[in-house]
Amino acid sequence: MADPIEIPAFEHPVPVCPVRGSVLYPTMVMPIDAGRPISIRAINAALDRDRTIVIVSQRDREIEEPGASDLFEVGTACHIMRMKKNPDGGIQMLVRAVARVRVRSYTEGSGVIEADVEALDVPQGDSVLLEAGFRELKEKFSDLVESGNRSIQAEVAQFVMNLEDAGQFADYVAYHLDFRVADKQAVLEAESVAERIRKVLVLIDTELELQETQRRLQREVKDEIDRNQREYFLREQIKALQKELSGSDDEEDEVEAFREKLESLDIPEVAMKEATRELNRLSRMHPDSAEASVIRTYLTTLTELPWNTRSDDMLDMDHAGTVLDEDHYGLEKVKDRVLEYLAVRKLKQDRAKKGELDVTEVNKGPILLFAGPPGVGKTSIAQSIAKSLGREYVRISLGGARDESDIRGHRRTYIGSMPGRIIQGIRSAGTKNPVFLLDEVDKLGVSYQGDPSSALLEVLDPAQNNSFVDHYLGVPFDLSEVLFVATANYAQQIPEALMDRMEMIEFSSYIEQEKLEIAKRYLMPRQLEENGLKPHQFAITDGALARVVGAYTREAGVRNLERTIGTLARKAARRIARGDAKRVRLTERSLEGYLGAERFTPESEGEENLVGVATGMYYTPVGGDILFVETSITPGKGGFVLTGQLGDVMKESARAALTYAKANAERFGIRRELIEESEIHIHVPAGSTPKEGPSAGTALATSLISALTNVAVRKDVAMTGEVTLRGRVLPIGGLREKILGAKRAGITHIIYPAKNAADMKDIASHLKKSLEMHEVDDLDQVLDIALVGGLASLETQGPPPGSKRARRSASEAAAQA
Repeated sequence: MADPIEIPAFEHPVPVCPVRGSVLYPTMVMPIDAGRPISIRAINAALDRDRTIVIVSQRDREIEEPGASDLFEVGTACHIMRMKKNPDGGIQMLVRAVARVRVRSYTEGSGVIEADVEALDVPQGDSVLLEAGFRELKEKFSDLVESGNRSIQAEVAQFVMNLEDAGQFADYVAYHLDFRVADKQAVLEAESVAERIRKVLVLIDTELELQETQRRLQREVKDEIDRNQREYFLREQIKALQKELSGSDDEEDEVEAFREKLESLDIPEVAMKEATRELNRLSRMHPDSAEASVIRTYLTTLTELPWNTRSDDMLDMDHAGTVLDEDHYGLEKVKDRVLEYLAVRKLKQDRAKKGELDVTEVNKGPILLFAGPPGVGKTSIAQSIAKSLGREYVRISLGGARDESDIRGHRRTYIGSMPGRIIQGIRSAGTKNPVFLLDEVDKLGVSYQGDPSSALLEVLDPAQNNSFVDHYLGVPFDLSEVLFVATANYAQQIPEALMDRMEMIEFSSYIEQEKLEIAKRYLMPRQLEENGLKPHQFAITDGALARVVGAYTREAGVRNLERTIGTLARKAARRIARGDAKRVRLTERSLEGYLGAERFTPESEGEENLVGVATGMYYTPVGGDILFVETSITPGKGGFVLTGQLGDVMKESARAALTYAKANAERFGIRRELIEESEIHIHVPAGSTPKEGPSAGTALATSLISALTNVAVRKDVAMTGEVTLRGRVLPIGGLREKILGAKRAGITHIIYPAKNAADMKDIASHLKKSLEMHEVDDLDQVLDIALVGGLASLETQGPPPGSKRARRSASEAAAQA
């Protein structure tokens, strides 16, 4: 008999842990792995109480977050003996099942399912039927074990056979055999022990019949295979006789052709040894066998790789500069880097000719990462680099790649195996030193099949890639001469180890002037060609082109701009083809008739100087613009409200501005009672657009202090900078784009952090024309420039609006009236 188990009273609801694909029975001590949040919360709730938990099976194992309706009504009450938390957040626990329980009702709250349960008192049933069924079940189980059932181990079977309690024996048989969950649940819910044994007997009889059917099928399949093998040997004998009669040696010719090709190639010794071994295997195989086909494909790949074939670099820096300038406008940093590479390569080559440098050091190429928003020319500049160097160009897109074999290839043991995309690209290039573009490297995925970004570590490491081993090739291949160029939209998504192996060059978004030049030099001629138009048939004025850039497209690059120009060209082509016009010239006036109403309207400066309204600047990947920060002071109890979909960092900036205003209240003439007895509401318009970042700190502080002191802010001043509690102004990013956005909006005075002075050197002087730039170190300087009358105006103001004194003065004036 089993040891007696103390059954809890179940006076209060008990946490429920749903399980999938399994049913637990009383007296069992079993480990359970919990990874789902609903299970982890139930375990934690049980541990906080008396360590009692109810294990209940799901009706449908596919449901990830089950509710009460997804669970059976009968489960097993268990006591948690031990528990361990895993690093991944999951829980491993050891439980002892103590009783069958019926659920009276489920309740769900705080993410935990609880159940009001009662212990089931299961009677033995008819004693004669019970004893007969027990004996029959033992015999059937013994037969099942002896027949070689793989679902139960020998040690477990021996333990079950030694059980003397009939109900416990039926439970353990049902648990360890591979029955359906619904059948196991039926065993758990049986009304008596005799009924439980009857149900298990039915299940075990079914299992024995299935095993007998399986053995019969195996015998039939074996007989079929033996017959096929006999037929195969007969066919081979016939082929041998036919060969003797015809004297054909096609397979020998193929082997000899591979051998001659290998001897003509200058390949490394390791690769030659592997190729010779596979070639000898092929010579001993039948040409029609599956293995021979695999070896033939492998040898073809091996012999078509450019082991020592390379293109000669054109080290003419003037020619390279001309090619880069013809293909792309701007991108000076990228062009400078390519010319630097050519200069270094030329100097190394000169030293190698004098014997001062190893030749292998000359051929090593840099690994560049072009990071920036879409459409700014990252992919196309790589083509221009290959063109300027006189090298082959290879591109692979890594967006969505989730398998390590995409990089390293598949081992030849798999059916349909092939080299990785790196080796495939080298093979298609035909040279071992192409310009190799790894596009969208920030969008690599991770799956159970491996991490492709980890596989790239060897590819992009100059210290290792001279012996890169593709799983399909199985031999090292030298990638050190390849000029790898990777592209990414978000560099922060690239793993740190991979990022460390690349030299990053940032691509900023194009400004309006650059887009206009690109449109005139590259996009217009290309769209004329694509739409069958001649230059004299279609033209767009500079003003119309500027309006297309500003009002009909909003992007970092020029893809949408090219599509819009294409739309205009097609509409013009239609008019010309119908005979409505011989030449179409688009102006700002006629543009709306072709493209409809403007899609984007940039902000413009305020109409007048206003109290509590300051102009800030912001930057997105599609360019810069201005935003307004509005502050209103109303009677209240010291509340502070922030609206306009502000992010956490921007909210913190607003609170820092309020703290600064409180700390300097006396100096600015702000009465503390105004802050304590008013509600301050800061709003940033365009509420449907999320806003984030610390650079609006100066605008938030200026707007707040303006409202508290009733001093207006100048409408022609825009500002940017992070503010500290002590009023220091810290540097920010995207200064160039912000200044250009402010200029476009009609702003004439720009306030920016003094620590961003170095960034001003990157802004062309003609872009700063008509703008007055103000470097600031602290908020006092900001207020002196932004407020009407400067800092001096704060000391001459009367009582701030909303204060007790202001309200008292207003009431006295009303009484006198």
